[in-house]
Amino acid sequence: MVVRRPGPREREVPGPGQESVWGYPRPPRLERAGVRIEVVLGGVRVVATDDALRVLETSHPPTYYLPEGDFAPGSLRPAAGSSFCEWKGQAAYYDVVGGRVAQRAGWTYPSPTPPYQALAGHVAVYAAAMDRCTVGGEVVRPQPGGFYGGWVTSRVVGPFKGEPGTRFW
Repeated sequence: MVVRRPGPREREVPGPGQESVWGYPRPPRLERAGVRIEVVLGGVRVVATDDALRVLETSHPPTYYLPEGDFAPGSLRPAAGSSFCEWKGQAAYYDVVGGRVAQRAGWTYPSPTPPYQALAGHVAVYAAAMDRCTVGGEVVRPQPGGFYGGWVTSRVVGPFKGEPGTRFW
């Protein structure tokens, strides 16, 4: 199978204040988000934080990791299963509980690999499973495809992994 990533002419050109996901590195970069993040589920704000981290990886919109201690009490419930990231290590899952339950909608790296140690004690959530996630007050769109956990805002341009035809990028 021949896998063809979009060439420079097929990539969206970032405007002022925007980033292209094609400028993000591989392996991914971890950095402070420096912006307020809020997540609402079932009409209940389950987390609001100014201390989020974001992971930036080629072709993916940023994935935001929120301090576990900033989640409302009882809003994270350990869930069955795990997965493995070649960069960050073994992930564990959470059900996210607000006015309703979103099963396996959050994940964490309890013992991340050395370059990603700062992710310990942080949780990412799937935007598609929440009522609303905001970055700096802007409502995000979930990364296409359902498998990945990136959050799309007006600040990033693609095309993004997860869209039709991108499975093997």
